[in-house]
Amino acid sequence: MKAAQITGFGAPDVLQVNDVDRPDPGAGEVLVSVEASSVNGLDTIVRAGGLRIVTGGRFPIGVGLDFAGVVAATGPDVQQYQVGDRVWGSVKPLKRLTAGAAAEYVVVPADRIGPAPAGISPVEAASLVVAGTTALIALRDTLQLTSGERLLVRGAAGGVGTAAVQLAHAMGGHVTALSRGGHAGALRELGADEVFDYGTTTPDQIGPFDVILDTVGTELNGYRRRLTRAGRMATIALSASSMAAIAASSVHGARRIRTLSANPDTVLLRALADHVTSGGLWPVIDSVYPLADIAAAHQAFERGGVVGKQVVTVSGE
Repeated sequence: MKAAQITGFGAPDVLQVNDVDRPDPGAGEVLVSVEASSVNGLDTIVRAGGLRIVTGGRFPIGVGLDFAGVVAATGPDVQQYQVGDRVWGSVKPLKRLTAGAAAEYVVVPADRIGPAPAGISPVEAASLVVAGTTALIALRDTLQLTSGERLLVRGAAGGVGTAAVQLAHAMGGHVTALSRGGHAGALRELGADEVFDYGTTTPDQIGPFDVILDTVGTELNGYRRRLTRAGRMATIALSASSMAAIAASSVHGARRIRTLSANPDTVLLRALADHVTSGGLWPVIDSVYPLADIAAAHQAFERGGVVGKQVVTVSGE
């Protein structure tokens, strides 16, 4: 089968599509014929070598976290899925694999997939797995957004940001989006009540907010000061500066900054599918690339300045 692989740490041109052995599912596992995968921030961080202490330096390393496709085979003890079922899911983050989700086939534990929501294509489904579950966990569990609360989404035009704007709107929140000024129309269509240009807006010019979801990782202390007395803030962007802000906020108790990451399982994927089928969440896709052009998809992700996700299409046998 064909699989995109990292052949060395560096820029997107270290990505190559190679021939590898097709895996077989073991006990409790499912073999999925992948139709689409998306580009996520963790993919680019791993590719650039930012997590080499975890991934190690042996190459090649598989790339791609989330996928949508069709069950091609099941291992022993798998009763809930049949060959031909349409599913979506993800590989385990940071588990060293020679083939990740950006491959013609992927083997995953059965509890890491769920039935793909009806009414959307595999490309659309793949765009939502990591971004959608991250936004859902952040708003529902970490920040516990309630109807009527004022929410700020920083980096609102990205994959997690566009999902968060929609989900927060559906949950009854008053949504303020911070992004490029040119994205205002698109974000208002997704449910944002207000949109500010991050290039011309400072933290003290907006707010206060009951809840802040950050996907950027900078100026966290400045935005934290815009929280109400019982306000909550979380970031998904981990860097040296963001980790320092998180640590400092924990010392001061109230209004501390939390961090989170989604680890999609069947229960979470079913909850996300419910939001899709109810109309509260819709895929937002910037561009689609064939597997052979996955390096270009990574380049587009890192360039930024777009609304939505970069998706890679894959052709299984």
